[in-house]
Amino acid sequence: MTSLELETLHGPARVHLDPAKDARGALVLGHGAGGGVTAPDLEAATRGALAVRFTVALVEQPYRVAGRRSPAPARQLDGAWIAVLEALRAGPLEGLPLVTGGRSLGARVACRTVDATDAVAVLCLAFPLRPPRRSGEAPSRLPELEAVRVPVLVVQGERDPFGIPPASPSRTVVRVAGDHGLKADLPAVADAVSGWLSDLAV
Repeated sequence: MTSLELETLHGPARVHLDPAKDARGALVLGHGAGGGVTAPDLEAATRGALAVRFTVALVEQPYRVAGRRSPAPARQLDGAWIAVLEALRAGPLEGLPLVTGGRSLGARVACRTVDATDAVAVLCLAFPLRPPRRSGEAPSRLPELEAVRVPVLVVQGERDPFGIPPASPSRTVVRVAGDHGLKADLPAVADAVSGWLSDLAV
């Protein structure tokens, strides 16, 4: 795995690149709000993607590179993500179909920017459908998923306190053991990712 820093309008982002031999596509994943790219489910997704010849790029947002744990505003996250994808498409991932995604917050960013990044599909690990245990009725984030017009895979823990998004004609939802951390059955996460990527028409 190699690392590179890419400049964005909101500071440098860091990309960890794991090339696949004879790659047929690339999977670009972002991290959760308070975590990094070493999250167990991101590592499991990486294993699943490499097994079916998808190069993997794990992206650290500028706020994480700068050492902050609190995420930047959505417009900054989205802008940095788009800039990173443009640089990767023009550089190490040139010519490869791009599947974007991430865990939790990273999945939301990928959904919101799918048109701008020209992704062929989106992978959502632990999509945070609705914030748990808040006073009043918290708004659902389902519209972010519903707006995506390319194939989507959601891998969600059966006991995720954020809820489980519904499936749709273009959205596959795989339930695995565990909660929002997706740590209970990592082989199931890897298998879900590899099986879905294998079936993509890329």
